[in-house]
Amino acid sequence: MIFAAGLGTRLKPLTDKLPKAMAPFNGQPLLWHAIKSMKKAGAERIVVNVHHFAGTIIDYIQSVKWEADVVISDESDQLLDTGGGLLKAQSLFIPNKSIFIRNVDIITSTNVESFIYSHRSNKNDATLMVKKRSTSRYLVFDDNMQLCGWKNIKTGDEIKVREVDASVDLAFSGMHIVEPHVLDSLGEIRPFSIIQAYLELAKNKKVSGFRVADEEPWFDVGTIEKLKEAEKYINQGNKLK
Repeated sequence: MIFAAGLGTRLKPLTDKLPKAMAPFNGQPLLWHAIKSMKKAGAERIVVNVHHFAGTIIDYIQSVKWEADVVISDESDQLLDTGGGLLKAQSLFIPNKSIFIRNVDIITSTNVESFIYSHRSNKNDATLMVKKRSTSRYLVFDDNMQLCGWKNIKTGDEIKVREVDASVDLAFSGMHIVEPHVLDSLGEIRPFSIIQAYLELAKNKKVSGFRVADEEPWFDVGTIEKLKEAEKYINQGNKLK
């Protein structure tokens, strides 16, 4: 699933006239890059949720001949956040298949195949891609990379799933994999954060972190400045996924 329903407020004024998913990056919309990345990772069906300028994204998807089944989860009536958006799309996923989720505005060279392999080999209920980088909000993991908390270093807010002797604070990288049975425990469709749900699930399910190398290039291109920074990076001959 590609989360593409956001308002893209950090990309204003660009998103005054188009959705974030259609922001141009290296000659193609961000959504094009996200779909191609998922197809390369082996996705058979790709669900794209829409809200802001929903019609623009739907028209674009229908105008391109993709090498995968690309379907729409329409949130035009109500923006459901990441958790609600995932839950609304539940019936669109291929039954009994792991669900690989990414934000549309993430650009990285991380080996996605290794991420998927780690999730499967460890038999996780959910796996979150994380890395060491500066941010205001961190996920907290124990020595076995099991999710055990969350903190906001600006506000001092903190959530502890359980007490641990040692932990590491890592930043979420906008990609995660969840098993379909987990969605059955998320309740009714409503706006909520999937990260908050993972924290609750971590009390009795296997919610793990997949840590990528500190030096691994990663861009949240949710601002015009970051878009330009990522484009400059690949124009120097580097490859991103």
